[in-house]
Amino acid sequence: MSFEVIRDPLWNNIRVDPLALRLIDTRAFQRLRYVRQLGLAYLVYPGASHSRFEHALGAYNLARHALGLLEERGFTQGLPADECIVVRCAALLHDIGHYPYSHALEEIGALHHEEVARPLITTGEVAEVLRDGLGDDAPERIMALVRGKSDSALAGLISGSLDLDKIEYLKRDAFMCGVNYGDIDVDRLLNSLTVVDDPDGRGRAVGMYEKGLSALESLLFAKYQMYRNVYWHHAVRSATAMYKRLVDGALRAGSLSAETLAAYTDEGLLHELAQRDPSPLLSALRERRLYKRVFECPAAELPPDRGEWIADDRALVVAVEDQLAREVGLSRRAAARLSGQDADARPQHPCAAPQRERSSPHRRGMGGRDQPAHALRGALPQRALAPRLRLPPRRREPRRHRPHRDVSRRRSAGEVGERITARRLIVSTQS
Repeated sequence: MSFEVIRDPLWNNIRVDPLALRLIDTRAFQRLRYVRQLGLAYLVYPGASHSRFEHALGAYNLARHALGLLEERGFTQGLPADECIVVRCAALLHDIGHYPYSHALEEIGALHHEEVARPLITTGEVAEVLRDGLGDDAPERIMALVRGKSDSALAGLISGSLDLDKIEYLKRDAFMCGVNYGDIDVDRLLNSLTVVDDPDGRGRAVGMYEKGLSALESLLFAKYQMYRNVYWHHAVRSATAMYKRLVDGALRAGSLSAETLAAYTDEGLLHELAQRDPSPLLSALRERRLYKRVFECPAAELPPDRGEWIADDRALVVAVEDQLAREVGLSRRAAARLSGQDADARPQHPCAAPQRERSSPHRRGMGGRDQPAHALRGALPQRALAPRLRLPPRRREPRRHRPHRDVSRRRSAGEVGERITARRLIVSTQS
């Protein structure tokens, strides 16, 4: 069998078989060249401009090495003849459904990227290549591996606590960001893999020899350090919050369709927003004028389940953001201009379930009656972090003599409130 060689800065030479090369040349896979692996982290770490395309090639490369080692030891005996090829293709295609800027849009209720991948893998150009090379059931088998629903003994290489995806992204992300937190003994990990009887009685599964535990611990610690220092860096989360609010507002205004989000590239989506729904928020994101923190509360300091609404209830998050804007003196119309929304129209969010109400000037109270926006303040203590989140008090400077100023030039309190920027409104939590 002939192989093509692709040069990679992390894994050096990646050998690609003819079937994988045909998959790489499909339009759906080529889109991954223009979807950044770490979303908006490049605004903090300039080197973090690597793409999902590179990561997918790296996962494929690790799958080839791991399967080769398992095959040498006889652990693939008894499996279907094409099982290893199917696993390699699953490693290559596992991220084909990612949205622009990676996971951010899943946080506003968009369909999970693994579900977005289903039509891309089971229909169209990719499905034709798979059926031609592996048989009619190949797309469904690969989709089951990607979603973690496969009964294959090798499924743990694609989805699980020891999956190759995790090893690859931690090594590549640390390398491209220029940090040393991704120091993982990959060779030791791969040489420690084995196939064992599943303790839950579900057949055979991927396991690890005891000699690889130290390497596994280095993997887990690297993941912790990368989340703490890169993925959840406060400026990265700030930029992500701005991006989510920007796209969320465009979806609710009807400028974008939820069904077409996954077809865009990173810059393609921002360009589309600039054409259809230009806003100061989009300009601020592109020019790196990011929101600043005014309140921070680690998840460990919250009572159980008290902060789950931030991830689970997008409508409440938008309502709390709007309330905070009012409390610091930012009027609804000014907040709408900063978030790129129409202050007078709040259409239904396309990603929301039909029965869920979105944020509006009135929310449904416990008794079933409509309550005005100011009444939400009394309901927040039961679901949010605190009754009210206030800005820290300003330090008062000693009064000094000032020369006479023209009173006519003084701004009113309302005008000052209009000029407060939205960057003061971020509330961030860390897990």
